[in-house]
Amino acid sequence: MEFFSDEEEERTFVKVLSEKYSPENFPYGQGVVVLPSPPGSPVKDRLFLPSILVLNYCGISKAGARSDIAAFCAHVVELDLAHNQLNDWAEICTIVSNIPQLDFLNLSRNPLSGVQLEPSMADVFSRVRQLVLINTHVSWDTVHTLTQNTPELEELFLCLNGFDTVLESPSSCPSLRLLQITDNQLSAWADVRKFGQMYPSLSTLVLANNDLHSVGDTQETLPQLFPNLRSINLSNSGLSNWEDIARLNFFPKLEEVKAMGIPLLQPYTTQDRRNLLLAQLPSILILNGGIVTDGEREDAERFLIRYYQENPEMELPQRYHSLVAKYGPLAPLAEVDLSPPCTVVDVRCGDRLEAVSLSLEQTVGDLKKHLKALLQLPNGGIRLFYINREMIHVVGPEEMRCGSRALHSYRIRDGDEIQVLPRVKSRCSSSSNHSE
Repeated sequence: MEFFSDEEEERTFVKVLSEKYSPENFPYGQGVVVLPSPPGSPVKDRLFLPSILVLNYCGISKAGARSDIAAFCAHVVELDLAHNQLNDWAEICTIVSNIPQLDFLNLSRNPLSGVQLEPSMADVFSRVRQLVLINTHVSWDTVHTLTQNTPELEELFLCLNGFDTVLESPSSCPSLRLLQITDNQLSAWADVRKFGQMYPSLSTLVLANNDLHSVGDTQETLPQLFPNLRSINLSNSGLSNWEDIARLNFFPKLEEVKAMGIPLLQPYTTQDRRNLLLAQLPSILILNGGIVTDGEREDAERFLIRYYQENPEMELPQRYHSLVAKYGPLAPLAEVDLSPPCTVVDVRCGDRLEAVSLSLEQTVGDLKKHLKALLQLPNGGIRLFYINREMIHVVGPEEMRCGSRALHSYRIRDGDEIQVLPRVKSRCSSSSNHSE
């Protein structure tokens, strides 16, 4: 990244172009046009210019000679001028007017706040299809002047411009398909609905990181405002009611929704969020970037029925009734206990008898540690004997010798007994005939 002080020579588009794409700095390669300088031009003898020019962070503040721009940029289709010092639309128009095939223009992070574009100059943008004005702080008047003079404009990027309201344009831009206006301060649906009026062919609307509180309008008005909308991004907005999610179904062609990080979904787990969102949006094909399968949709719809079926009638969403009509009433899912199996046995240590609940997944070694702590036995080894109450008269007590053996392998059942004998003299004396 280069920085330029006020005392340095003024950086023009032509000068930067000459420096960056000279034969010394830019190797000849595919997509590059070798152009001789026009007669009398101060530019080097020839330039190696690609059809896509990227001139970020170059300190450009002026256009330079029109003849040089026209001579070198006749074949250019994309121009990226982000992070420069352009603050005069006249200079920008001089550049654009001499690039006749320009299709993509990025002016992001140029200081255009308070600088108005005169309508008489705006026709030079007529061929632009993609226009990026991120963090330029342009006014809505300038935005409208541009959209009114770009009959082929398809994509417009207005992120980080500090917009807290939308000024409606006196005329529409029927060519626009994508509007990205993330990271602004829009909060009222009354402003968002203006996009439908200004851009009637809008297919993708990216509103992420705006504090939008609701999705307004009715089932009758939303299809008229956004008849062609296929994708909407409401992530990190302020939506807090399921009614707002349900209203998204009124967009007649909507098939993709992003709604992550909204207050409405904070109380739920990640999987429950997706299930409840998906069940509320029956026509959605892509949710939060993930393709929706038929099986996932059915699982989500059944999940919604079970989630709400114990709620009072007044708290049931409208979608619940339509899903019950589709699947019928559903029985609650059986609860499966996946915790390790346990049993209760009598543990005898001398004259002391304790009923102890054992996890049968633990080992004999684990059990010895547990019983020494439970019975507060002194340091030293202990021996354990398992007594099967039903088989005691046939097989007798079985010493539990192997410390790594799992308890469930002994087939221990409730009511069986485990005797604890010390390996050394202790306060626990056994009446059993098996003491050492």
